[in-house]
Amino acid sequence: MLGRKKLFSYLTLAMTVVVISSCDKKDNTTNDNFDTSGTYTIKDQMARPAVATVFIGASRKDEFNATTPSTMSAKFKADITDKLTAFGYTSNALGQSKDQFASLLATDVLNVKTNGTTTFFDGTNVLTGRKLDDDVIDDELLLIFGGPSGTSNPGLTKDNVNGNDKPFLTSFPYLASPW
Repeated sequence: MLGRKKLFSYLTLAMTVVVISSCDKKDNTTNDNFDTSGTYTIKDQMARPAVATVFIGASRKDEFNATTPSTMSAKFKADITDKLTAFGYTSNALGQSKDQFASLLATDVLNVKTNGTTTFFDGTNVLTGRKLDDDVIDDELLLIFGGPSGTSNPGLTKDNVNGNDKPFLTSFPYLASPW
């Protein structure tokens, strides 16, 4: 019996020393060698998918994707307005004129509402954020081709992709697992 008690005491002491020594290490030191001294460049804007693809000519796509959002409207609104004109655009389900809609599209940022409904577009709320399951391409097609009531050109207002290929998770990180 005495041998087991001694062995147990030594093991307890050893474990205590291990725990204490591991708690003594500083957590604020970094051991990586990640180089942050380089020059970084914006390569793509994706807050509103397909805007550059649909509205900006191939010769200006890289320029669009590298432009600071605060200067996008001045540089690209005319391109977007010209394309909307070519599409026969008059107004959309939000009641936006061609000029208003071009201004909205020209600044490729993801707006975020900190309280209330978070959605890309649900018929009432517009660009208050973006949920994983928002059908952004259908929303954009509806706003471009659906006319004032959202019912014009029904063949052009849906991409017929009605959901993710796998269900999203109900807890963080929410994204579906890769195939």
